[in-house]
Amino acid sequence: MTIKPLADRVVVCAVEAEETTKSGIVLPGTAKEKPQMATVIAVGPGGLVDGKEVTMTVKVGDKVITSKYAGTEVKCDGKEYNIVRQGDILAIVE
Repeated sequence: MTIKPLADRVVVCAVEAEETTKSGIVLPGTAKEKPQMATVIAVGPGGLVDGKEVTMTVKVGDKVITSKYAGTEVKCDGKEYNIVRQGDILAIVE
């Protein structure tokens, strides 16, 4: 099954967070923050959204930073994805 986003939505997959701190302390699962860095899996077509023309600037494969609690989490084929609006993407990491 594939996820095809609509309008200005983007499907991202979170990049795994570090298991240890720089000083070597191992973090339990409950102490980890929700990752903000993700890889773009699929991009919607853009178009007219809320009366404004939206041009998609991200593309599949981009590494991006998203707002901390943005989007909707979904599971597909055992993997976790997040569907966010393009406006919730803060930056593209190069």
